[in-house]
Amino acid sequence: MRAMVYRGPYRVRVEEKDVPVVEHPGDAIVRVTRAAICGSDLHLYHGMMPDTRVGHTFGHEFIGEVHEVGSSVQNLQPGDRVMVPFNVFCGTCFFCARGLYSNCHNVNPNATAVGGIYGYSHTCGGYDGGQAEYVRVPFADVGPSIIPDWLDDDDAVLCTDALPTGYFGAQLGEIDEGDVVVVFGSGPVGLFAARSAWLMGAGRVIVVDHLDYRLEKARTFAHAETVSFTEHGDVVRHLKHLTDGLGADVVIDAVGAEADGAVLQHVTSAKLKLQGGSPVAVNWAIDTVRKGGTVSVIGAYGPLFSAVKLGDAMNKGLTLRMNQCPVKRQWPRLLEHLRAGYFKPSDVITHRIPLEHIAEGYHMFSAKLDGCVKPIVVPGAV
Repeated sequence: MRAMVYRGPYRVRVEEKDVPVVEHPGDAIVRVTRAAICGSDLHLYHGMMPDTRVGHTFGHEFIGEVHEVGSSVQNLQPGDRVMVPFNVFCGTCFFCARGLYSNCHNVNPNATAVGGIYGYSHTCGGYDGGQAEYVRVPFADVGPSIIPDWLDDDDAVLCTDALPTGYFGAQLGEIDEGDVVVVFGSGPVGLFAARSAWLMGAGRVIVVDHLDYRLEKARTFAHAETVSFTEHGDVVRHLKHLTDGLGADVVIDAVGAEADGAVLQHVTSAKLKLQGGSPVAVNWAIDTVRKGGTVSVIGAYGPLFSAVKLGDAMNKGLTLRMNQCPVKRQWPRLLEHLRAGYFKPSDVITHRIPLEHIAEGYHMFSAKLDGCVKPIVVPGAV
């Protein structure tokens, strides 16, 4: 089969790999029909995530058709159209029993922290991802769900990570009716977090970024006010000014490890790899939220040290909430919203890339070329 493979920082290409096989009676083999490149894939592409091995196939956002199932799989059969959450999870451990599917204890040798994630390095279990023609899906009776007939492929693929993660970020903020919500980052996850904040009762939503085309998307898709941090010497001071000097009730960090905005932090993290990620966005969030407010962190960071302002958070009496999204827990309510027509996830898609051209897709997305907000990968397309 054809699959994207990692060859080192900024180097990916498409190669022949063996079609995956059933290794356990609970496995399914899925033929991928849609995948996506996620902003957090760029952390891998840039060499930010430890133990990203040469030959690894990325891609934690994908849907497809069941090709083969193991002997114990009961809920799926060949031909079923399925969406697969980015979490690999067993469904039975201490954490899964509490709905913490992203923290499953049985799927990752490094599970003292994160559980398993498709295509996200050996730090997250070493599972090959869906930027390929086929992918092995463990615990097939637990993770994948059959895609409803009314949900099209482009919307379904965004239900595997970007949409539920954004929704989860707003959920973690415990938004009360009328709250002022600030979202740092207007990539797909930030856009979905901002749009979801309205569903949860926000009275005002402000999105912060520095790329004009993404801020325009925040205005048109998320119906948010926007702030470009490059236009203000002190963006925190400006946001305080916009919120009567108090700060926002809830701030969501949808940026993560490669935040711009402070040269020293960006160099020590993104360039020298001395931190698990630039803490600029999360520190701006701590500074921007009002005393007694809530900071929600859904941007991805590596496992190393980061210079986060915990003292300020403590002295302000903040609530900090964060995790990788337990995707399947979000699906029932999200699918209700989508079927009711509250919004259409695929509105954020800007590019469709044949799998054979995925190296160009990564470069375009990484370099922020051609107004790229969300690229979808289509195996078999030319």
